[in-house]
Amino acid sequence: MSSQFQLMRERRFLPFFLTQFLGAFNDNLYKNALVVLITFQAARFTTLAPGILVNLAAGLFILPFFLLSATSGQLADKFEKTRLIRFVKRFEIAIMALAAVAFALDSLALLFAALFLMGVHSTIFGPVKYAVLPVYLREAELVGGNALVESGTFVAILLGTIAGGVAIALPGGAAWLSAAVIAVAVAGYLTSRAIPVAPAADPGLKINWNPLTETWRNIRFTRENRTVFLSILGISWFWFYGALFLSQFPGYAKDVLGGDEHSVTLLLALFSVGIGVGSLLCEKLSGKHVEIGLVPFGSIGLSLFAFDLWLASPAAAPAGSPLPLAAVLGAPATWRALVDLVMIGVFGGFFIVPLYALVQARSNPAHRSRIIAGNNILNALFMVVAAGLGAGLLAAGVTIPQLILITAVLNAAVALYIYTLVPEFLVRFIAWLLVHTVYRLRVKGIEHIPADGPALLVANHVSFVDALVIMAASRRPVRFVMDHRIFRWPVLSFVFRASRAIPIASAKEDAAMMKRAFDEVAGALAAGELVGIFPEGRITDDGELKPFRSGVTRILARTPVPVVPLALRGLWGSSFSRKDGPAFSRPLRRGFFSRIEVVGGMPVAAEAATPESLQAAVAGLRGEMR
Repeated sequence: MSSQFQLMRERRFLPFFLTQFLGAFNDNLYKNALVVLITFQAARFTTLAPGILVNLAAGLFILPFFLLSATSGQLADKFEKTRLIRFVKRFEIAIMALAAVAFALDSLALLFAALFLMGVHSTIFGPVKYAVLPVYLREAELVGGNALVESGTFVAILLGTIAGGVAIALPGGAAWLSAAVIAVAVAGYLTSRAIPVAPAADPGLKINWNPLTETWRNIRFTRENRTVFLSILGISWFWFYGALFLSQFPGYAKDVLGGDEHSVTLLLALFSVGIGVGSLLCEKLSGKHVEIGLVPFGSIGLSLFAFDLWLASPAAAPAGSPLPLAAVLGAPATWRALVDLVMIGVFGGFFIVPLYALVQARSNPAHRSRIIAGNNILNALFMVVAAGLGAGLLAAGVTIPQLILITAVLNAAVALYIYTLVPEFLVRFIAWLLVHTVYRLRVKGIEHIPADGPALLVANHVSFVDALVIMAASRRPVRFVMDHRIFRWPVLSFVFRASRAIPIASAKEDAAMMKRAFDEVAGALAAGELVGIFPEGRITDDGELKPFRSGVTRILARTPVPVVPLALRGLWGSSFSRKDGPAFSRPLRRGFFSRIEVVGGMPVAAEAATPESLQAAVAGLRGEMR
């Protein structure tokens, strides 16, 4: 059984999961019940049009994310997190009690006040929700934990949305709903009592109560690490994309598929299931560590299946009254559209889970919650822009299928822009693709590579793709020193340049290039980066380990850092090796999905690292693999 499901048995995760699940469920239970109520019974409360009231409700719920996210991030960093979670859950009980009073009094003002306060509840809980995961989970569990949280959140949204609409439509629905929201809030508080203690990240923090200045400060925190900031922009883009899609479901069901309200529920259910499945698959596909190579994979699917949804959409809905769900499902075009919708959700899971995990893993722990708060502010802003853009385009005469096409094209453009700014995403994707199509990668001892700080990785040289395989195995980016001719290879050249590989030549061939290479290695290690080298100096032509050259000694004499030996096995004999001639001169000798292995050894201190000792260490690791 996957470890992400094993987490559901452990106290360090299950109570937190149930608490956040119940909170998301209650948000949507109350919010959708209120939307249904004012859509069909607005005349009981006011002369305003239902459409205006629905948009006002949406605005009231999201407003606290702009006003209070900055303060919420500070609170989450300053106080012990479980204490804050339990306060939020008690606050939720009070809000739901107010909602019950509002239903009893038929007071639209109190109903809207309770909705606004539920937005406050979600705003305060958001930074704690994501900042607490790295406290409870190990790095190898972070992707699986995020996958469970994301899939659970979307399932909770789906169930809450459906239950809210059904409950308020029952005879005496307001009373049933009042009891339900209070019961769910109490259950959330009870589960929060079992959440383990999570120490304060910055107990000495002085709270800045000015939301404007603190919001700007939180945005600055998100920009401290460029990769984190661009990941946050990627998360916000996903919510922009999702908001555009979700807001079109009612119109798509009615005006494109010709269905009734049950068709809207089906679209929402399939999209949510897709997100959940994609999220849960992330741990399997990522090898249980933060694999940002899945992000480009997700963005490709988001655009391709949105494009196909545009192609699959009927030109016009059947004339007449809305069709029952069975009749809608009887149309062949509907099934293609539904498959596209599920796959958009699946690839959305591939896109969003690694980004959340990356933000958590690479954020400064002292103000991780404030970075999450900055993320929430940007998410809210992007969703508001999405709502405005969607409304504006539809008002201008754009059809819903055309809006879906525009979204697909925008997604492709934004993805390409982000990946040009952070090539690490594309490099990881290509490395991930290599070891999940041509090979099956087995990794052992990779935890010996330090989580931060400089280190020199030394490995045997078996094939032209050794660097890509090690990139896929390593949790951190690695800058490889490689022969300048391999560095210039077509296609692979892009990967090597994007990963900031360091080309080198022999002193006899180009002494200036060799000096530049050693200077660049010293600079990279001084900056705390990982540098990888193949001390044999060439790819083996018989599969055996060749003597290590003295370049490693020269590197360590200038910049003493720990050395991590690595051993590769399984690549010898493939088209990427030199066996019986140059690469690509024959078909693959080893079939697709052949097993390859990367084994890491204990770090060797710089003063003890000699070519001979490192060669012996790599040889020993190769022996372990046999």
